[in-house]
Amino acid sequence: DFYSTICQTLNATNYWSGEVWFHRKNGQEYPTNFTVSAVKNDTGKVSHYVILFSDITRLKEHQDQLERMANYDDLTNLPNRTLLRDRLSQAMVRSHRNAESLAIAFMDLDGFKAVNDTYGHDLGDDLLIKISQRMKAALREGDTLARFGGDEFVAVLLDIKEADDCKPLIERLLQAAASTVDLDGNLMQLSVSIGVTLYPKDGADEDQLVRHADQAMYEAKQAGKNCYKLFDTVLDEEISTRLKTIENVGSALSKQQLELHYQPKVNMHSGEVIGLEALIRWRHPVHGLIPPLEFLPVIEGHKIALEVGRWVINEALSQMSQWGQNEIHIPISVNVSPFQLQQDNFVIQLEELLSEYPEVPRSYLELEILESSALSDISQVTATMNECHDLGVLFALDDFGTGYSSLTYLRRLPAHMIKIDQSFVRDILEDPDDLAIVQGVIGLAKSFKREVIAEGVETIEHGIKLLNSGCVLAQGYGIARPMPASDIPAWINKWKSGDAKTSFRLI
Repeated sequence: DFYSTICQTLNATNYWSGEVWFHRKNGQEYPTNFTVSAVKNDTGKVSHYVILFSDITRLKEHQDQLERMANYDDLTNLPNRTLLRDRLSQAMVRSHRNAESLAIAFMDLDGFKAVNDTYGHDLGDDLLIKISQRMKAALREGDTLARFGGDEFVAVLLDIKEADDCKPLIERLLQAAASTVDLDGNLMQLSVSIGVTLYPKDGADEDQLVRHADQAMYEAKQAGKNCYKLFDTVLDEEISTRLKTIENVGSALSKQQLELHYQPKVNMHSGEVIGLEALIRWRHPVHGLIPPLEFLPVIEGHKIALEVGRWVINEALSQMSQWGQNEIHIPISVNVSPFQLQQDNFVIQLEELLSEYPEVPRSYLELEILESSALSDISQVTATMNECHDLGVLFALDDFGTGYSSLTYLRRLPAHMIKIDQSFVRDILEDPDDLAIVQGVIGLAKSFKREVIAEGVETIEHGIKLLNSGCVLAQGYGIARPMPASDIPAWINKWKSGDAKTSFRLI
């Protein structure tokens, strides 16, 4: 067939070129670069052929050497990153074809740097060679062990039917790395930390699979080394979702999709509107109005949370300024996250914002902090609160009763207002324990000369029970739901003249 192909090509083109192997006299095969050219006479017929060939053994050896250098590690003779990626791609195709899984194990030797520092790089290289040979021997035929770089290795383990199938192989790798090595009388013993991810359960591409195994390896390091950890795809999805939410909130802030709604706070005895609580909302172009619990906890601890927190305070001050021009003078309270409150420059930034609105009385801004956040670092929080208090800003202790404050803490915190958490207020009509807690908080507030307000007042009956218990300030759906700033003036006018106010003027 080979020679017939040459003849067909010559008849068609009068030329053929290719690689042909011959035998030397000693029987050894050698490659040649072989060309055949047809020579025609005056009548146009082929009179003879000219054949040229040259021995390309050295060229082939050089090509093989270059190919090996491109695909194998010089020190260990293991596949390098390039060949690893090719082997992994082939393994992924095979995995789909056979409906089986494969495991990618990322390995980092524990304590190898100390060997290099103590004994030198030559002995360190010898140690790498020995350990890599042992780890390769621990694997099955068909599996791949590659050197990823330095003291890092990656293994591709085929034919994994279930997650537990790779456990014996991983344990053999751990044992191989931990076995004592004798190098010129120096007994060396290291260990290895291994991270493992399973494909296609982890449906990433080749590069991402290796990165996921690398992430799991760092978990093994943190767990004490000389062990392995499986990559958690669920946790990774949660992290990815969090990062996406953080990015989207940042985009929402820049695109002015965030807005404040305001929930009135009233004196149930006099009917006076004593203030408003600013509550953030995200007006998403696709999902509509998104409540804060769906995105604020996600961004807490991230830089964007500080930007959002600053925006909220600025927006509240701006709104008070606008209302003031229309003779609507009403305090606004804003929620401050623990992360925001504990920033070293919080007071400085607050003063900058206040200075931008000199027409707004500083006492009209109230900062609400969670009781639990106040207890995280009582000394720092108290100092920050005192500095803000010196600026004229007031504080309220939010969700009181959920953080198990001691009386000492309550006495130390310079908060003028205590907010009873709605989880206790909601069931005071049916649950004697919740009623007792609410009455206890009211008593504490009076003892420490603090004002007290109840959240979650949903009905007239809740208001009556609270008034009879000595609490006159309240907010909740029974009074008003949070509403856009544009609705507040009309609501205040309606409250002042309507039946709702009369219904809550109970005593």
